[in-house]
Amino acid sequence: MVDERKAKVKKGWLVVAVGLDGDECRRFSIPIAYLRHPRFRLLLEAAHEAYGYPPAGPLRLPCSVEEFLHLQRLIENESHRQRNGGGHHSPQVHFS
Repeated sequence: MVDERKAKVKKGWLVVAVGLDGDECRRFSIPIAYLRHPRFRLLLEAAHEAYGYPPAGPLRLPCSVEEFLHLQRLIENESHRQRNGGGHHSPQVHFS
């Protein structure tokens, strides 16, 4: 059986750990394109202030899983509206 924490991440994706202090973190694979989104950049700034950037391992995000999933839906909805003009398909977040 493959350990999910050591499973390979697809090219163009990265692993993040989501959870508030005291909560168990859940791991998600997200498209690297999220890093350019203004809403996600705010979360990255909060992560840097709270934890710094780790030299290895998943990037930890200081929010609840529910908040992260809400942000993911907002990003996907914005991407969907932009795609209506003939853009490309935006990938969904995956558990890793």
